[in-house]
Amino acid sequence: MKIYVVIPAHNEANFIGHTLQSLVDQSMKPHTVVVVDDSSTDDTSQVVEEFASKHTFIKLVKNNSSTEHAPGSKVINAFYKGYYKLEDDFDVICKFDADLIFPKNYLERIAEYFENDNLAGMVGGFCSIQRNNKWVPENLTGKDHIRGALKAYRKHCFIQIGQLKPAMGWDTADELLARFHGWKVITDDSLLVKHLRPTGMNYFEHSGRKQGEAFYRLRYGTALSFIASAKLAAMKMNPFAFLHYVSGYFNAKNKKRPFLVSEEEGRFIRKLRWANIRKKFA
Repeated sequence: MKIYVVIPAHNEANFIGHTLQSLVDQSMKPHTVVVVDDSSTDDTSQVVEEFASKHTFIKLVKNNSSTEHAPGSKVINAFYKGYYKLEDDFDVICKFDADLIFPKNYLERIAEYFENDNLAGMVGGFCSIQRNNKWVPENLTGKDHIRGALKAYRKHCFIQIGQLKPAMGWDTADELLARFHGWKVITDDSLLVKHLRPTGMNYFEHSGRKQGEAFYRLRYGTALSFIASAKLAAMKMNPFAFLHYVSGYFNAKNKKRPFLVSEEEGRFIRKLRWANIRKKFA
């Protein structure tokens, strides 16, 4: 199975070496790893170039983009700068973050899922964070969700869901659209990936409002958006986050921000979300 990996990176010199080493050490090697240095001002490129000089499957692409923090869009735009440098003969395409350490069997295990189930469209493990000298699972998402840091797509699924959305919420939209097209999203909680610079440790009001906007653009509707906002704020243990999410939702609604999914896809998403909520109370 031919696995291609694209890693967007911005000022990741302290971490990218650990990520690349963990990919070099995989029991099943990736066919190609492309790191996109997205306007870094540190030594990210130098670290990648050192690995590329020793391992021919690792490549560096430099991208000049705005230094403005743009949740969702910046990382997806950088991803595609790397993706379009690849050949189109892959079986699996991965979008990985630049601050991860993968267990040695990670790629081998996700390849097994893809090989054993023709309906497996997306497969992933879970991020873990260090607490009291122990690595424990992050508690930011449900067990049926693959974090944006760990995305792996079967080629046909990746093509069918269309281009990843350059906006906050892209890593939810892709899974919902995969399910819309009949694909399975498979998670394996035994595959724990060390997250060296965890998200969620800090919370920014701007990002919160963008997340609320994403609920609107995914056509959740008001009731589902309130529920999703409450759940996410509880996971982050930040009550103010709920207000920011809701504010972002209504701001997007009032401004009639463009939707990320079609009406038909929106109906499917709402139906799926409500069904999952009912399951929890059944």
